[in-house]
Amino acid sequence: MIKHSWKTLMLVLLALQLSCKSNKSQAPLPVKPGGIDSTDKFPRITDEQLLDLVQKQTVKYFYDFAHPVSGLARERNTSGDVVTTGGSGFGIMALIAAVDRGFISRADGLARMQKMVAFLKNKAVTFHGAFPHWLNGATGAVQPFSEQDNGADLVETSFLMEGLLTARQYFNITSADETNLRNDINILWGAVEWDWFRQNGQNALYWHWSPDKGWAINLKIQGWNEGLMAYVLAASSPTHSIPKTVYDQGWASNGAMRNGSTYYNTQLPLGPALGGPLFLSHYSFLGINPTGLSDAYANYEQQNIAHSQINNRYCIANPKQYKGYSADCWGLTASDIESGYAASSPTNDVGVIAPTAAISSLPYTPAESMRALRFFYYKLGDKLWGQYGFYDAFDLTKGWVANSYLAIDQGPIVVMIENYRSQLLWKLFMSCPEIKTGMKNLGFTSPSLP
Repeated sequence: MIKHSWKTLMLVLLALQLSCKSNKSQAPLPVKPGGIDSTDKFPRITDEQLLDLVQKQTVKYFYDFAHPVSGLARERNTSGDVVTTGGSGFGIMALIAAVDRGFISRADGLARMQKMVAFLKNKAVTFHGAFPHWLNGATGAVQPFSEQDNGADLVETSFLMEGLLTARQYFNITSADETNLRNDINILWGAVEWDWFRQNGQNALYWHWSPDKGWAINLKIQGWNEGLMAYVLAASSPTHSIPKTVYDQGWASNGAMRNGSTYYNTQLPLGPALGGPLFLSHYSFLGINPTGLSDAYANYEQQNIAHSQINNRYCIANPKQYKGYSADCWGLTASDIESGYAASSPTNDVGVIAPTAAISSLPYTPAESMRALRFFYYKLGDKLWGQYGFYDAFDLTKGWVANSYLAIDQGPIVVMIENYRSQLLWKLFMSCPEIKTGMKNLGFTSPSLP
């Protein structure tokens, strides 16, 4: 059963702690009584030029807007000193794509990576090697996510390590600077005590630990949700690995995470009814290549394609009759909404479309996702396109568009566009020797795991 508790908590925390102003409308969306203003807001360019533009503009969130002291990604555009560990992992991967495309020089990309890694190694607080969800980007102290969530967050740590290991594989020349960077990443990677997060040897990993409240939250990382990366990294750790039984019992619940039902003529192998929010097929799969990937529980290529197709077809069917939902305008995932934050999905649909949802599904539904991307840019771009790419979300029924950017939404846009175009981040992450060994030990097979 999917655990939405910590995503849903952001509805309150992000809205009240950080984003009192960020969810307000930039300006009314171009909705007329007869429908959407269908004129192009920007000149037409080729799809390849459009993908270049979206990647180049969106990565500015992680390069231009990074925290000036740590270089890490701010949680959102109104966060001040609050930086996000998982979002920084996504940002690291986005920066690698930008370097590889020539948007940022290799020297500048390396310098930024050195800045981030030095801060993580020398200033950022950790708990048994794991990082908190949020840090103060100037001091490295914990910024509590909630009263009890003031220590380690193993899922956010896994997303950070996903990015760091990808960077280690990319910056691979024998220069002193790149060698030192790789060594420092290995120190951070080796320090995470994945096995300790079994909470006294249980056959499961636990999401949180607090230095003063211990295991009070007591939330297992249990599939199907975004937490697959935590188990893959724990199985792959050279210093604190877990056995396969922890994956089978803790993550897969001995197969209970299977779904198997059919929605909109598409069978869904895993997860909640109608698939849940689309980030489930994005976060862990920024690095894990699902192409041809299978284990005892699912074919993950089929899973992610089905998940995206169901989300698309639900929006086309539009059972709640929201304005604008169509083959051009679709994508439900966790995002800002006018009143705060929500994990939108076909079973929790409040009329809000998030551009990251469809765009980050480009590797799974290329035609459908590209169609949505064109619509977002050409038809809504005068209100939806800004300094760091597409704003976080919009509601055509209410004529509302967010004035916010979130690291965890911007990062997957850049990374998954790149995986669609070149599979660069998939190739880098899957090239890690430890990942090959760890995933094979969990029973995964794929062309990426010879």
